[in-house]
Parts: sequence; C-alpha cells; structure tokens
Amino acid sequence: MPDTSDRYTDEYRRKFLVVVDETEECAKAVTFAALRVRRTGGTVALLSIIEPDEHQHWLGVEEIMRAEAHEAAQTLQARHAARIAAFGSINVERVIREGKKTEQIEAQISEDPDVAILVLAAADSAEGPGPLVASIAARGANAFRVPVTVVPGTISDSDLAALC
Repeated sequence: MPDTSDRYTDEYRRKFLVVVDETEECAKAVTFAALRVRRTGGTVALLSIIEPDEHQHWLGVEEIMRAEAHEAAQTLQARHAARIAAFGSINVERVIREGKKTEQIEAQISEDPDVAILVLAAADSAEGPGPLVASIAARGANAFRVPVTVVPGTISDSDLAALC
C-alpha cells in the first residue's frame, strides 16, 4: 500500500474517482464530483472499465473488439468531460482499465494515492441501486481505503448544486 503520510504536500492532488458507463445515473455521479471539485479543488478522475468478453474469439476478432471497446470508452469519457467543462475550469483525468469492475476499481484506488473518494450513483429502479452499487455495498464499509459517496439517481442537478 502506498505511503500517504505526506498526502498534503504540493504534489498531492485530491481526486474524486467516478466510474463512468452508459447508465443514466452515471451523469449524476459526474455532476456531483464536478461540483465538489469546483467548490473545494482537486481533480475529477473518470474511470472506464472494459470487462472481458466471456466468449473465446479468434485472436484477430478479439483484438478488433478490444480496440472498439477502447474507442467507445474514450468517446464516453469525452462526453462526460464536456459535461464537466460546462461547470468551469475543472481538472479532469481519464483512465481506462480492463478486467472485472470491482477488481479494477480497487486496483485504481490502491495504485493512485491521490484518489480521496469514490463517487457512484444509484439507479432509479425498483430492482435496487444497480449492480455496481450493490456489489460495492456487499463488500462492507471497509472495502476501500477511501469513502464511497452514492448519489441518488433521481436527484436533480439543482439539488446537487445546493448540496455541493
């Protein structure tokens, strides 16, 4: 585990880590993180995770699918970065990882000592908060070295602005 005893030096850049995907509620997590960074400083780190395909493919097909997944992740991150830019001059970092979601979130938090908070958004669904929030919650309160903020998927942007 990285030494964080000197976290508050000039080199420390507090990051709000947001897992970005195609879900509607993801925009709420991005908005919350952007508003908090605008008010308190830091960086919004957008994390896209490309999960492995469960089917085995020929190498050429697998490489094409992987390249397409990276391109889609970059496009999605660009869309969220543009949303963040609408809130003013906010530092944005983009990270793309490959693997299982919860494992890659944990790895990103472990490897980047500047990550100070994980921001997720709950789905607006009768079936529950969504698979990612449910899997993170199932890990328990001490699963990560950082706090986890879960933003309600139904909250309005104006209510988020009032909170931040």
